[in-house]
Amino acid sequence: MEENEMEMEQLLSMGFPDELAAQALAATGGQSTLKATEWILNHKSTPAAATTTTPTSTPPPPLPPINNNPSPFQPKLDLPHHLPTPHLNKKPAAAATTTTTTPTSTPPPINNNPSPFQPKLDRFFHFHSKPSTTNNSSPPPPNAAPQQEQPQKSTNPISKRPKLLLSKNPLPQQQQNDKPHEPLAERMRPRTIDNVVGQDHLLGTNSLLRSAIQCNRLPSIVLWGPPGTGKTSIAKAIVNSCSSSSSCSYRFVSLSAVTSGVKDVRDAVEDARKLRVSYSKRTVLFVDEVHRFNKSQQDSFLPVIEDGSIVFMGATTENPSFHLITPLLSRCRVLTLNPLKPHHVVVLLKWATDDLDKGLARSVGMRVDVNEEAVEFISANCDGDARVALNALEIAAISAAARVHGDQSKGVEGGTQGGNLLENEENGVCSLKAIVTLDYAKEALQSKHLAYDKDGDEHYNLISALHKSMRGSDADAATYWLARMLEGGEQPLYIARRLIRFASEDVGLADPSALNQAVACYQACHFLGMPECNVILAQCAAYLALAPKSVSVYRAIEAAQKVVRESVGQNEGVPLHLRNAPTKLMKELGYAKDYIYPPDNPSATQSYLPPSLQGYKFLDWPNSNKNDE
Repeated sequence: MEENEMEMEQLLSMGFPDELAAQALAATGGQSTLKATEWILNHKSTPAAATTTTPTSTPPPPLPPINNNPSPFQPKLDLPHHLPTPHLNKKPAAAATTTTTTPTSTPPPINNNPSPFQPKLDRFFHFHSKPSTTNNSSPPPPNAAPQQEQPQKSTNPISKRPKLLLSKNPLPQQQQNDKPHEPLAERMRPRTIDNVVGQDHLLGTNSLLRSAIQCNRLPSIVLWGPPGTGKTSIAKAIVNSCSSSSSCSYRFVSLSAVTSGVKDVRDAVEDARKLRVSYSKRTVLFVDEVHRFNKSQQDSFLPVIEDGSIVFMGATTENPSFHLITPLLSRCRVLTLNPLKPHHVVVLLKWATDDLDKGLARSVGMRVDVNEEAVEFISANCDGDARVALNALEIAAISAAARVHGDQSKGVEGGTQGGNLLENEENGVCSLKAIVTLDYAKEALQSKHLAYDKDGDEHYNLISALHKSMRGSDADAATYWLARMLEGGEQPLYIARRLIRFASEDVGLADPSALNQAVACYQACHFLGMPECNVILAQCAAYLALAPKSVSVYRAIEAAQKVVRESVGQNEGVPLHLRNAPTKLMKELGYAKDYIYPPDNPSATQSYLPPSLQGYKFLDWPNSNKNDE
């Protein structure tokens, strides 16, 4: 009895009516749900089923729309769901003869929580997916044929404003297969070195890289340059250009020193060796941010570069002289990349605007026009960083497109409100176009990015520029470099310490009060801090720049230290007459003997240098230290 109840529950969970399920279980013995289901299907496909039809006086109701997104737990048994419940309730004995009217009857509610014991009926699934080929015994009635087209039209619902996204130049269909959220800067990477913009000193006609590609002999290189100058793009373009121009292609493997370790390098090298033995194909191992590898990790590259297992290409934003080991630099050629010029950035931005496959049109889903003012503003304020420029352009285009949709939803038609344009084309189809204006570009770029690193090259470059500007008595340049350091986040006390050093090194005896100014500046910065102390630093820097200069003291101490290091005076002991004699024993040994006290004898002369250094002159100063009578 319990088995019959379980079978009955399973049939009900499939959507069968109670009476039909009971009749099927009674006919099959109630031992198998599968047999009961087959019994229902067999009675549906019997010839007698075609003898009973819906009266012609009552037209059949339209078919309900098909759910193209069923619940993942809903059984795919659509045919039993459409069985005519009212007819079965009136005539249980003739249930099998009334199944021909199922396409025109109202289906029973679907059970979205089927029993866990529901069997996988492949016949049902196959029948539901291909009804036209598997149900030849019971063709649909002629009057139901036009109604079957209605669910097919509802499978692809049309947007409320479909024609607003149409244009004369529709986007290619292949974009649907690309990564949906890939940034514009990544999509616009050049494929070959012919598409690379800028870096002409590396990619010129007779350059090292061009010659290596033509000879199909790529060297191991380290690409050093600021962010957004094309280090990764050039590495990929080199491999693509070499592979397309020769029969022997290269495989490009990319690792990041931030997330990879020695194990990843070893696995890549092992795969490279197998590939070279099996297919005579070499591997280019590209390591981004290679300066983040420590000394032992960088050592792992040495043997595989030496024996030619891989072609090494590294990218770094830090000075290789300080962050890469000497043996690795000995095996690689360091190539320096420069920040892009504004006209190079303009070319990249126009490419991104005109390219419908990978450019702005794909980012916003409509055509985009960019004003010349916006292009010039972004190219002039991106600091030669192509990634910053392209990201800013994409954000500006998204903002403009959002304004277009906002205006359209409010019923704004025509005109150029907010820099957006709604056009009417000749064929009567509306086409939306987003126009990126200067305001959008400013909003996207926000504040200008300052390239400054407190512990990197830029830190020392800027403090060197400040020092040299003050030494050259250029107060304007000194103020500018000081502002660059402060805006970059430099600690004011560090700058004040350097100003104290400058007061003695470069001003020195020409203006002894400069040292007092610098020390007072340090104390004031310590009391106030930023941002109030910026004026104090600027005052001191301007004073030191305008003060008279003398490096006599600096040269004197340098020369004296050199003499000591080289032991020119054999590091002799202090002459006896210059020694202190606080005790009787020291006086008996000759300490302070024959010493002349200058205040008592101003005109007297005596030697103060060791005998081997008599006549040496360290301080070159016009005023004599001797007091005139």
